[in-house]
Amino acid sequence: MNAFGPPKLTLARGAGARVWDTDGNEYVDLLGGIAVNALGHGHPALVEAVSTQLSTLGHVSNFFATVPQIELAERLLALLGHGEGKVFFTNSGTEAVEAAFKLTRRTGRTHVVAAEGGFHGRSMGALALTSKQAYRTPFEPLPGEVTFVPYGDAEALAAAVTDRTAAVLLEPILGEAGVVVPPEGYLARAREIATEHGALLWFDEIQTGIGRTGRWFEHHRSDVVPDVVTLAKGLAGGFPIGACVALGAAGDLIQPGNHGSTFGGNPVACAAALAVLDTIESEDLLDHVTVLGQKLRDGLAADPRVTEVRGEGLLIGLDLAGDCSAEVAAAALAHGFIVNNPTPSRVRLAPPLVLTDDDAAAFLAAWPAILDAADEARAATGEDT
Repeated sequence: MNAFGPPKLTLARGAGARVWDTDGNEYVDLLGGIAVNALGHGHPALVEAVSTQLSTLGHVSNFFATVPQIELAERLLALLGHGEGKVFFTNSGTEAVEAAFKLTRRTGRTHVVAAEGGFHGRSMGALALTSKQAYRTPFEPLPGEVTFVPYGDAEALAAAVTDRTAAVLLEPILGEAGVVVPPEGYLARAREIATEHGALLWFDEIQTGIGRTGRWFEHHRSDVVPDVVTLAKGLAGGFPIGACVALGAAGDLIQPGNHGSTFGGNPVACAAALAVLDTIESEDLLDHVTVLGQKLRDGLAADPRVTEVRGEGLLIGLDLAGDCSAEVAAAALAHGFIVNNPTPSRVRLAPPLVLTDDDAAAFLAAWPAILDAADEARAATGEDT
């Protein structure tokens, strides 16, 4: 189906942070499957974990538990570091959001407050929580009673949350909107507002979690304890998995019969996720992501055609002087680099956590020429750069 438009490339293989198309052309993948390929392509630890588990036990249904499933749930709760909780495993971020959305209904309330610019998935429930009208309008009416407020505006958040609110849903950093970092203290204020009204505080860490920003979870930077955390993308390094983690009393809201998944939490996906977590630790990738991310942000900001660079770790967004992000993405591809243009004036980078210093340096060296090529493409169409 024509859900994605014409593909830019047909990719055939990958190794580390590099991919090759069917014509043999090589690219540095600075998008990482949209923040999914945490260990790049073909990492031996991930290949070994999936191969071994699949040859041992591949699927058992949700009538039974498996050792990888239990170990992963315990590991995630330990990494979150917020005490006791429960985990529901899914196959994607959208499914994790659906599980969390249903969990909020178990409070007996139906109102949710979410952020403008937030993105939480394309299914009907997840779409109800996503503000972008271009995504929503063709499928309305959508389920739920959802109020959207400007991201980062604590006063607007306080005005929208009431004693009827089931949950406040926020990304610790907006991803699809172009990597927007909230003001200092915003997440802490959200915690205060939710607590004041007896609402759950739900952090969508599907894009920001599992080391992407140089911490296991981006909300750790603010020392805020949420009630619900949704995860996916980089959790299993490309193997489909998602997780809805409910902490404290929220962990008891879902009871037998309230939700389910045939494939969610299957042992192969959980083994893959454990391998990713082990590798992030053993290869000191959190420190690597922090240092390399700063080098990339500094290098990108050095060109005057870039008006702002934002982000943490290897989740990076930048604003361009004109609406030329499509031309920049096309020029980058022609130079052998895959980047994303989420808005007309913004570029997003979310490369594998194993991106090398040399690949990052090569991109920064090519960056001025990429912008030159984009300027030329705009000039050829008669548009201002």
